Amino acid sequence: MTEQAEEFYAESLKILNKSRIPFLVGGTLAFNPYVGMSRVTKDMDIFCKASDFPKIVQIFSELGFKVQTTDERWLGKVLKARAFFDVIFNSRNALVPVTDEWFAKAPTEKIFGVEVKLLPPTELLWSKVFVEHRLKYDGNDVAHLILKKYKDIDWQRILNYMDQYWEVLLIHLLNFRFIYPSERELVPRWLLDELLSRLKDQENLPTSKTKICRGRLYSTEDFEIDVAQWGFADLIGEAPHAGK
Repeated sequence: MTEQAEEFYAESLKILNKSRIPFLVGGTLAFNPYVGMSRVTKDMDIFCKASDFPKIVQIFSELGFKVQTTDERWLGKVLKARAFFDVIFNSRNALVPVTDEWFAKAPTEKIFGVEVKLLPPTELLWSKVFVEHRLKYDGNDVAHLILKKYKDIDWQRILNYMDQYWEVLLIHLLNFRFIYPSERELVPRWLLDELLSRLKDQENLPTSKTKICRGRLYSTEDFEIDVAQWGFADLIGEAPHAGK
């Protein structure tokens, strides 16, 4: 990261603090202090509620910064020269909206010399569980977060967040157990028992009559062919060949 980029990020954090609009720093800048890494990042991730997204973008626009609404469903950018930061209020698959709950237990950290709130470990983990693209995979970050911050993760809240998508949580927990067999007990036994119980209950359900591919919750591009050519239903709607 260049000195100019660091100056831009420090300036931006000061502007955000002055605005008094609630925001949280996420991504690598939150991940590093949690797990004790110094991984280089190409940008900065700022998380806010959807209702505050236009306010943040407007403030920077009025100050002369270049701004973009990259995707009105979840993402915008503030840019200066070659540096930029993302303003995020949801996930790409629209399953992870930022809510007031995210701010309740946010810890404070100095980033680029500015005191800010970080995404809590629980919400940082939640923000990463669906990032599985051929060019980007955050499963290893999830494993490291569990290893280093298991005491600070609210496991009941994670289960509540992922209630409909409990299989994704189970996948990550099994991945953690495989990576760190000596650390298996860091994950609460009750949580694994609950997820395995759901898996057993699911075995007794009849198979879905609709051909479904939920892979697009991970990556719309990688699973495009499933919907476009192979007859699977998209995230919503009927399968292309249903009823024929």
